[in-house]
Amino acid sequence: MTETATDITVGTTAQPRTFGPLTTQMFVRYSGASGDLNPMHYDDTIARAAGNPSVFSQGMHQAALLATFATDWLGATNLRRFAVRFKEQVWPGDILTCTGEVTDTEPTSDGNRLVTVALTCTRQTGGAAITGTAQFRVGPGS
Repeated sequence: MTETATDITVGTTAQPRTFGPLTTQMFVRYSGASGDLNPMHYDDTIARAAGNPSVFSQGMHQAALLATFATDWLGATNLRRFAVRFKEQVWPGDILTCTGEVTDTEPTSDGNRLVTVALTCTRQTGGAAITGTAQFRVGPGS
């Protein structure tokens, strides 16, 4: 459920959302859907030969999960800007928890608000897999 402009103030947080445990099959499906055919994401033999403990998730896969979390919170049609920073690799079996907090709100000339949020996608280890920011244009009845 998206929140309205009157519900949102600096410090407002979204209900956390968990994804996973992630599987190699998810990485394979994302490879096909995205066109990212790097075998490090779906061929365990090649990934291990390169020094990894197994295949690992695409960074953009986590970005997609974080974007889904954010747009489910504040509305996909309201999104104006989305940026991420990759922090840690994500492995099969990882459970990711997405969180978000409003860091700024600005009124716009048309009666809406430009809402800036800080976003984090954290692994079950406590390490941030990906962090980001987003801006949403939220109206009184959004």
